[in-house]
Amino acid sequence: MRSHYCGDLRKEHIGEEITLTGWVHRRRDHGGVIFLDVRDRQGIAQVVFDPEREESFAIANSVRSEFVIEVKGLVRHRPDGTVNSDMPTGEIEVLGLELNILNKAETPPFPLDDHQKVGEDVRLRHRYIDLRRPEMQEKLRFRSKVSNAIRNYLDDNGFLDIETPILNRATPEGARDFLVPSRTHEGAFFALPQSPQLFKQLLMVSGFDRYYQIAKCFRDEDLRADRQPEFTQIDIETSFMNEEEIMGMTETMIRKLFLELKGVDLGDFPRMPYSEAMQRFGSDKPDLRFAMELVDVADLMAEIEFKVFAGPAKDPKGRVAALKVPGGAKLTRKNIDDYTKFVSIYGAKGLAWIKVNEIEKGVEGLQSPIIKFLGNDVTMAIMERLGAENGDLVFFGADKEKIVSEALGALRIKVGEDLEMSQCEWAPLWVVDFPMFEETSDGGLTALHHPFTAPSCTAEELKADPLSALSRAYDMVLNGCELGGGSIRIHNQEMQAQVLEILGISDEEADDKFGFLLNALKYGAPPHGGLAFGLDRLIMLMTGTDSIREVIAFPKTQSASCMMTNAPGEVSAAQLRELNIKLRKTP
Repeated sequence: MRSHYCGDLRKEHIGEEITLTGWVHRRRDHGGVIFLDVRDRQGIAQVVFDPEREESFAIANSVRSEFVIEVKGLVRHRPDGTVNSDMPTGEIEVLGLELNILNKAETPPFPLDDHQKVGEDVRLRHRYIDLRRPEMQEKLRFRSKVSNAIRNYLDDNGFLDIETPILNRATPEGARDFLVPSRTHEGAFFALPQSPQLFKQLLMVSGFDRYYQIAKCFRDEDLRADRQPEFTQIDIETSFMNEEEIMGMTETMIRKLFLELKGVDLGDFPRMPYSEAMQRFGSDKPDLRFAMELVDVADLMAEIEFKVFAGPAKDPKGRVAALKVPGGAKLTRKNIDDYTKFVSIYGAKGLAWIKVNEIEKGVEGLQSPIIKFLGNDVTMAIMERLGAENGDLVFFGADKEKIVSEALGALRIKVGEDLEMSQCEWAPLWVVDFPMFEETSDGGLTALHHPFTAPSCTAEELKADPLSALSRAYDMVLNGCELGGGSIRIHNQEMQAQVLEILGISDEEADDKFGFLLNALKYGAPPHGGLAFGLDRLIMLMTGTDSIREVIAFPKTQSASCMMTNAPGEVSAAQLRELNIKLRKTP
């Protein structure tokens, strides 16, 4: 029906008779001349209807916003003084010759102008309307370009796009599975994949040495701005490449992506060991746009009488750290109280602070309710270690190491954003040398990544001291956001058995859950590894949005529901009987 997209018209089309189809974005009546801004996925074109063409003018007079129309017209220059340099089509307009209404529309539930503020619940309930907005169309077009560029890069580097199953067995991936009851196997359940991890390893055993997939994955976990119950993963696995080669290849892919689609050169990605990231920034995904760092001061606090600090300072599993905020002394007591509430989310019981007013006056130039507990010598020793200057504010954390690192690490980002302390727009890095395991609250061990990650030591060394063992894992981080994570996998059955034993997974349980992988490792499994990127998160960062819901066509809410379709929904008693399921009502 159409000859051109609205947004593709330019001055080189002047003099051509064209046909446009789309939606009426806006209708304006200026002194007897009617202007219709016609919109399609490529943009907006201005169409003018002259009263001398009575039939088309009368139809134009009757249309309203969001009517679907077909227009035949002549492309011409806009009159002097009416050129709109803010629009790609702003140099031309279309003289409407014929107009056909393809479908009428009721008044939409909200205006489609970019500047209009509409509640997210309304937008999600009418997502098909929300997606008409130029801003949303641009994001999804950009998403398509990113996916296409990634496919092209991987295709050019010899990777094969291979699909893996959606209906799987439940496996220990670190989050709750979405379960699907089987009608044909009474009492049995499929699990939707949290990732294609086991299947892509099996593909390596099968000899497909370079695999990729843009895969749907599912995790039944609590949601936040950068999480969804179903998400899209750029999944990559390759054989006969070590971690340096895999990191180099995927870093090149991301740098190429930013350069081609954003005009941004990210430069070489620095490497940082996990231990350093936690020590300096309190996070395994540090945001290097902010220069502030956590500084340990436990050695200075260990002998004071104030147990709030001395206790964690003497505890081998405790931590006492300080965070210097340059210029932070301007923060009010209310600001500090708000930050105290913020760190409580991470388990912190409080937030001690010192304002530096006149450092040259010693403790007399400092302001804080805790100085009397620290003593003058300890206080000034802390100031010296931090390099405190006039106008600074120092926050303190004292508790178990995990709590202090997470609380001050998160506070560092929040204060940095609130005070606009970013030193650059993009700050990528690789975090490497992760521990193989971490302790659980009950004293057990769990895999920091997943139980198929290879250690960087021998099986004997791993068994002797599992908590000291490092893994061959690596995470790509950008602006404090984990873009992707991966590792070299275990390709030796004995090593895999050792890891499972350390995790307390019995031979019977291992055989039941993923015996197929263990068996496959017996038959000449090659050294292999890979990496998976979160596509939704990548697009969110590249488009500068705050939520991945903004870059997914039909997202779920934070309660994992769809406001448009009212999913999840109830099913009939007959369907439940077929699945041999009986619902238990909560009292």
